[in-house]
Formats: sequence, C-alpha cells, structure tokens
Amino acid sequence: MRTEDVRQHLTTPLTSPAYAPVIPRFTDREYLNVVYRTDPEALRAVVPEPLRIAEPLVRFEVMKMGDVSGYGPYTEAGQAIPVGFEGEQGEYLHAMYLDNFPATASGREVSAYPKVLGSPSLTVDSGALVGTLDHGSLRVATATMGYKHHELDRDEARAQITVPTFMLKTIPGYDGAPRVQELVRTRITDVTVKQAWTGPARLQLFQHVLAPLADLPVMEVVSASHILTDLTLAGVEPVHDYLKGAAS
Repeated sequence: MRTEDVRQHLTTPLTSPAYAPVIPRFTDREYLNVVYRTDPEALRAVVPEPLRIAEPLVRFEVMKMGDVSGYGPYTEAGQAIPVGFEGEQGEYLHAMYLDNFPATASGREVSAYPKVLGSPSLTVDSGALVGTLDHGSLRVATATMGYKHHELDRDEARAQITVPTFMLKTIPGYDGAPRVQELVRTRITDVTVKQAWTGPARLQLFQHVLAPLADLPVMEVVSASHILTDLTLAGVEPVHDYLKGAAS
C-alpha cells in the first residue's frame, strides 16, 4: 500500500476499520435525564480546569438509540456536569457507558467522548420509565421516573440537550507522556423534539471500582425529563491546549 493510500485511512485496523466514516444521524433518540445535587468537593476532584463549576449538579442520562446511521442501534448511560467556560454555560462529559463497540471506538478516536463498554437499558415497567446500567454482571445505576406524567415544554427540552458539551481529549505518546491533551467543545445540531415529558424521579448509584458513578453521590434529585428526538452530532473543536508551553 502506497504512502498516499495509507494517509487516506484514518482508523485502526488499517484495512478493516472499527467504525464507518460517517457523521451519525440519530432517529428517535430517547432520553431519560435525572439531574441531581451532589458533593461539591467530589465535583471539583473530577472537573478539569479551566472549566468552572457553579452549582454542584450532575445529570445522569440514559439514551436509547434504535436507529443510528453507521453504527446501528445501541443504548448509552453516563454522567454530565454543568460547567462554565469563558462565559459560556455547558456540560462536561464525565462518563459514558454503552453496548456498541463501533460507537465506542468512533467516539473516543474521532472526537473525545469518554466512552467505555457497559450494559445500559431503558424500559417501561409498571408505569415507570426505568434506566439501568450494569458493569459485567453487577448493577451500578438505577433511575426511575413516572412515565409521561406531565408534558414538558419542547423548547425547554431542546435547551436541555443542546447545550455546548466539553470533553477532555488525551492521546498518549510512546514514552507514556501525553502527545495530545486538549479540552474540546461540541454540540448537538439539527434537533427535532418529538415528545417531552417530566415527572417524579429517583436515582440509585452503587459503588464499583471500574464504574465509579457513585463517587458523585446522589444527595437530592432536582428534576427529570423524558425526551424523544431526531438529531445530529456535530464535530469537535479544541478550545484549550494543556500542553501549550509545556517543556518537550
């Protein structure tokens, strides 16, 4: 294979890429969001500068995606933390667990999503919307919300899921030191909110060394939403270089 041909391949393995070279479009993406208050010291221990924390809040989310171009269906769960950066309000993606390897590899390599494999689910059980996350055979998170109790304003729902998103991109060099270490920014685009609901909710997190969601403990559930959308994920842009000015 000629050098110029090698340069056209942007994934590993070289001739059998782990994911398709597409901008994913999500149809009927279903969210369960539970916003809760947590320990501010625990937040400060995991949110990187120069991001700033205002209120000690976390959004636990479970997303069921039945139609995703390039990846196929999958479900994802994780934690997002409201932050500020240079006067802009957004969220820092702290943890993401999903059951689809192509989406995991693409999210980490092409962008900076903190994705690892897990087993999330989103179902309806006896009048409750139930979101769970398992790591191996162990349950590490359970969220429940009253199923379609109250309609949520669709503009408010759109605002919840389209805030700017910040992520930390780190690529190590062969000496173990970071070769790339950047704070990046993205956001969701082309959003159509089809349904939006709110209601009472509860959230339980369980201690697990490899899925440490409970390190941000639930002190009070603040709000919850159940949203059905179509949307597209935009690309990322670097906004802060941690290695700039560092000694080589």
